[in-house]
Amino acid sequence: MITVNDISVQFGGTTLFSNVSFSINENDKIALMGKNGAGKSTLLKIIAGVNKPSTGNISAPKETKIAYLPQHLLTKDEATVFEETSKAFAEIFEMKSEIDKINETLTVRTDYESDEYMTLIERVSELSEKFYAIEEINYEAEVEKVLKGLGFERKDFTRATSEFSGGWRMRIELAKILLQKPDLILLDEPTNHIDIESVQWLEDFLINSAKAVIVISHDRAFVDNITNRTIEVTMGRIYDYKANYTHYLELRKDRREHQQKAYDEQQKMIAENMEFIERFKGTYSKTNQVQSRVRMLEKLQLVEVDEVDSSALRLKFPPAPRSGQYPVVVNELSKNYDQHIVFKNANLVIERGQKVAFVGKNGEGKSTMIKAIMGEIDFEGSLEVGHNAKIGYFAQNQASLLDEELTVFETIDQIAVGDIRTKIKDLLGAFMFSGDNTSKKVKVLSGGEKTRLAMIKLLLEPVNVLILDEPTNHLDMRTKDIIKKALKDFDGTLILVSHDRDFLDGLAEKVFEFGNKRVKEHFETITSFMEHKKMESLREIEK
Repeated sequence: MITVNDISVQFGGTTLFSNVSFSINENDKIALMGKNGAGKSTLLKIIAGVNKPSTGNISAPKETKIAYLPQHLLTKDEATVFEETSKAFAEIFEMKSEIDKINETLTVRTDYESDEYMTLIERVSELSEKFYAIEEINYEAEVEKVLKGLGFERKDFTRATSEFSGGWRMRIELAKILLQKPDLILLDEPTNHIDIESVQWLEDFLINSAKAVIVISHDRAFVDNITNRTIEVTMGRIYDYKANYTHYLELRKDRREHQQKAYDEQQKMIAENMEFIERFKGTYSKTNQVQSRVRMLEKLQLVEVDEVDSSALRLKFPPAPRSGQYPVVVNELSKNYDQHIVFKNANLVIERGQKVAFVGKNGEGKSTMIKAIMGEIDFEGSLEVGHNAKIGYFAQNQASLLDEELTVFETIDQIAVGDIRTKIKDLLGAFMFSGDNTSKKVKVLSGGEKTRLAMIKLLLEPVNVLILDEPTNHLDMRTKDIIKKALKDFDGTLILVSHDRDFLDGLAEKVFEFGNKRVKEHFETITSFMEHKKMESLREIEK
């Protein structure tokens, strides 16, 4: 058991949380929840030993192994994918190497009675006991299984890690963590950089093979599937629920209603007593009663109502100008880079007003198809963008394309034209940028804030075809819900590339699946598609 004992954290004069305590049991799967800025990532870093608390400590048995996957990584690029992942077993390999060295030394030494000889005997006995207690593992097979589960192909194993994007390097770090089989895995937004199939594989691993897990994630379906406990960080305190995320939301609602009722009753009682004190404070016969009530109010423990994140994001896309009946028609489209075929003879038709999802493993051509629609790449076959189709495009790296040196206000002021120029502050306020926040430089914004700012840029001109490539990365659940509602109400055509099932659910009415160098059309919702995919993969296992 790992115990968090009276942890407090202060930054400057601000208290992030105080006297937080809880225990982590052997098979707990915990979701760490709370609004952005509540201190979730800070708490995770303290448990991981990366940060130190202002007061309090973490206690755990001596041999306890804790592994931590942060939100952003700084990886070195000196090894292949397979070599880097195999470092998960470095401790075991080093142990074996030390045992072999000591045994070699013992065979040539003859000072059997010396203290040094006895120290070597004790050391090799201790190491051997540890080493032979580890169940026999086929290390190469384990590395291959985890890498393939996380979306790598066998041909990737010998490629240098430096050839891969940040998201794929994150998967390598995740693979190393899973292979170490630690007592506690700490994950900060693990699903941001992996596709739907890899998320499913990760879920299965965490449920069936991992010990204790604490996860911060904005992927509601992922959190619901893997967790059995929710710890909410709010107003410097924590609330611990033996429930998954959806059940926790119901329990939290009940708790806040009770708090509000108790708060209202206490305020009424305080007002009545204050009125009595004011009325009779100069009356001699009531002096004792007045003093008694003053003392009672001074000692009163005030009821607090937990904060509700009430900053409202009132998001509405401008009315879409009418386009032709078929904004996108693709016929026998093929794309390859040198010898690498991305897809062959792809056909897809998207009608006006349709909302469709592009899904499939990373590298199977979803973003390539978008680039073809945007006219950014050459290809074989034909692709027609329909009459009067005005495309708005949100790229996966849109937030990183913002000018870091501009302020929030300047970013929007530069591109706003016409009447909207007089309403920039209103628009920024609708996206939770108000007051001093509008004069912040882009470089100091969080990932979620940058994504929201990039979304505002997309809103500034009326479009009738919206293409969104992973729009929900770095957005909290509340903001995602509001954007999802706005997209439901959007009266144009929507193409969504996303691995977030909860976000796609209820939005996409048709699914285009990218895989095996083909594009396959499914006339079903994402939920039906996922059910059908799980059955299909089970049949593959049986084969």
